[in-house]
Amino acid sequence: MIRVNLLPHRAERRKAQRKHLAILAGMVAALAISIVVLVHGVIAGYISIQTDRNEFLKKEISQLDKEIDEIKKLKEDITALLARKQVIERLQSDRAQSVYLLEQLVRQVPDGVYIKSVKQQGIKVNLTGYAQSNARVSTLMRNIASSPYLENPDLVEIKSATVANKRVAEFTMNLSLKRQQADDAAAAGATKGGAAAKGGAAAAAKKG
Repeated sequence: MIRVNLLPHRAERRKAQRKHLAILAGMVAALAISIVVLVHGVIAGYISIQTDRNEFLKKEISQLDKEIDEIKKLKEDITALLARKQVIERLQSDRAQSVYLLEQLVRQVPDGVYIKSVKQQGIKVNLTGYAQSNARVSTLMRNIASSPYLENPDLVEIKSATVANKRVAEFTMNLSLKRQQADDAAAAGATKGGAAAKGGAAAAAKKG
């Protein structure tokens, strides 16, 4: 009988299988490492892009904050200018009203009534004076109520007094100016004054 020893062949076969498995394991490990590196690189790229976007957004937000601050400052400046304009217009209106108030008092105060003092605060006016009788005071209140530029006559006090050995009625009265109509009258007066000035200039030019 012929005997064949297969032990060396089997050992070589096992050795080859081990080597093959080692190569496969190395390839799998290399593939896994490659995948991990690739995924890490992709994620790092996304993170870098998002970081750039965040920096860009931060810069834009900072610029918008500056613009918002400038807009707020402009609004504050506009508000301050409007407030100054209103104060100036009110002062001009009050100055015109003072003149107009005196003109109206001359027109509305009846005979037998004498004004001692006039105090004005804005559109509020306080009058003190003397009248020959209570009826004269009533007439003054009616005249003020019917005036197109004065309103709200309110008799605060009336009492008997002696002036120059004569019995008179001493009174204190509050009233108000109609701001809008007084402003219109002042504007109309200014317009008439300007027209008169133009007419005078034209007449002077014709004479020259």
